[in-house]
Amino acid sequence: MKEIKAIIRPHRLDAVLDALHAHPEIPGVTVSYIRGFGRTVGRSDSEVAPVQYGIAEMVKLECALNDEEVDTVIQLIQQAAHTGNVGDGKIFVFDVELAVKIRTGARLERLE
Repeated sequence: MKEIKAIIRPHRLDAVLDALHAHPEIPGVTVSYIRGFGRTVGRSDSEVAPVQYGIAEMVKLECALNDEEVDTVIQLIQQAAHTGNVGDGKIFVFDVELAVKIRTGARLERLE
């Protein structure tokens, strides 16, 4: 299993969620509104989300999925979040060692 974390522009959220929702193998997505800074904050050539005191507002998407879906999901997020401007965001992929269902205690080797 893998976990994907994507940091995207807030105004691209609906497009990304539409793309992910249409994919039948994605078990779910967590959305968090976040604030932070990176190399693009304050640059005049960027269209980064609203910036105040050097902190940009962005959106973080997180989803756990089976290994064979990773490339497809990365492509979906990248295509839907892309504007072509500095500050479009980043996608990170992590290994998931274990997933446990809280209700049943079932340990998952594959997400259902």
